[in-house]
Amino acid sequence: MATQEEAKLERFLQWLQVNGVELRGCKIKHCDSKGFGIFSAANQASDGVLLVVPLDLAITPMRVLQDSLLGPECRAMFEEGEVDDRFLMNLFLTLERLRKNSSWKPYLDMLPTSFGNPLWFTDDELLELKGTTLYRATELQKKKLQTLYYDKVKPLVKKLLTLDGDSESEVCFEDFLWANSVFWTRALNIPLPHSYVFPQTQEEDGNFATTKDSELCTNYISSGEDEKGCRVQNVDSQVNGVTSTAVQGETIWVEGLVPGIDFCNHGTLSTKIRNTLNREHQNNNQQKAPPPRATLQELLYLYGFVIDNNPDDYLMVHYPMEAIQSVPFSDSKVQLLEAQKAELRCLLPRSLLDRGFFSECTAKIEGNDKCEDQVHSHSWSGQRKMPSYLNKLVFPDNFLTALRTVALQEDEIFQVSSMLEELVGSGGERQPSDTEVRAAVWEACGDSGALQLLVDLLQIKMVDLEENSGAEDCDIELLKEVNTTESQELQIPIKETEALTQQKLRKLRSKNRRSSIIYRRGQKQLTRLFLKEAEHALQLALSERN
Repeated sequence: MATQEEAKLERFLQWLQVNGVELRGCKIKHCDSKGFGIFSAANQASDGVLLVVPLDLAITPMRVLQDSLLGPECRAMFEEGEVDDRFLMNLFLTLERLRKNSSWKPYLDMLPTSFGNPLWFTDDELLELKGTTLYRATELQKKKLQTLYYDKVKPLVKKLLTLDGDSESEVCFEDFLWANSVFWTRALNIPLPHSYVFPQTQEEDGNFATTKDSELCTNYISSGEDEKGCRVQNVDSQVNGVTSTAVQGETIWVEGLVPGIDFCNHGTLSTKIRNTLNREHQNNNQQKAPPPRATLQELLYLYGFVIDNNPDDYLMVHYPMEAIQSVPFSDSKVQLLEAQKAELRCLLPRSLLDRGFFSECTAKIEGNDKCEDQVHSHSWSGQRKMPSYLNKLVFPDNFLTALRTVALQEDEIFQVSSMLEELVGSGGERQPSDTEVRAAVWEACGDSGALQLLVDLLQIKMVDLEENSGAEDCDIELLKEVNTTESQELQIPIKETEALTQQKLRKLRSKNRRSSIIYRRGQKQLTRLFLKEAEHALQLALSERN
């Protein structure tokens, strides 16, 4: 097995060298537990640059549109908006994986053949996530990918393979799922010179004209941060000396894969890795690659791994919009929700607990005494007093505003209407602002109705989480069992190839189960802690008649 990995690595290193990649202060090695990765070498370059990759080697939407085989077939669909830039790159990866004589084979052979994100889970493994937000998200995404595959990818790949002279190879959904996972686990937000994204050709009259492919590029230029949160610091100083007749030194952000750089594994292993993207090897434009900060849900959904006790984790709570239709005076409440710009969904980061009623932090967090987005600034009647718990309330007021509105009683709705009419005049000379409407709603009903509704939502969420997997303590015990099983399997000597394959399969399934348990345990823990905060706030609100 080691010999096979060494052979793949040797072919890949030769391929990198042929394509102009420079490993200046690092080397690529195989790590049994994590596959291939980049390791810093003993001899570091004086400028701190570890790796240089020509921009021409990057897999970007421009490359796909300019490809002699894919370009003619994809350009029209892209122009019409039938497909997006990510579809182009996923299609490219799917096709190159199947082509018998692909020039990208040394690179593709280095990539994982399967992934640990929930899209790759078996039905039994996916059941471990039941009751979590990720369970439903995975179901919906897999159906979406399957529809895209059967409607567009499969017929298009078959056509492209035939045009390439290959009528025997068969594409399957797993090929497209693999490409999708490669993209989401390895793509970067790449800062590119303006002249590279918008290549120009000189006309006979001496002027420069933008090509058709350049015009298409405007559809997939990124604004600096993608959905995965990848960002390169010091943008203005990263592309120097790049000359463009339209803009000099401007950086354009484009999603793509950069062979070599994408072997910088996620994690906190190295904050010193610097990636140099250089088309002609003439500039020293450096790009920092910090470890990703993400929730357990994002890490598992996108990358296929989790971090236990992740400080960046969050809990999502929402009140279903369709449920409003069944509550009394739903039309009036919907109008009030729109007037307040209230949100029926909120994300509760773990960090909010640091300023709550049961915070374990001993030091006072700066800014806790200021709650600028709260609406409890005055009372029309003088009867509604400022809550004593305001500075300890960890829940976003935008979400509490929505819950206050949903919980309004009939007399409270009329009270809100009367106060707003008094404020803006019976003739409706002007429309009340969203802040004024929020203040009127709070004056009419206070916080207790909203907090009771919040407690109900969190209790329902906890019931859903525990229905299939038990309480938080059950997950702790299951994790101990999984860890014990993994340790025992590692001690068993394996010689036969088939047996080794089975062991790897069991290990993958064990890893998937372990990730699921860690994720759902984290969700149960956050639900329990935020429920405790909500219940305490409700008790205070009731005692203060708020």
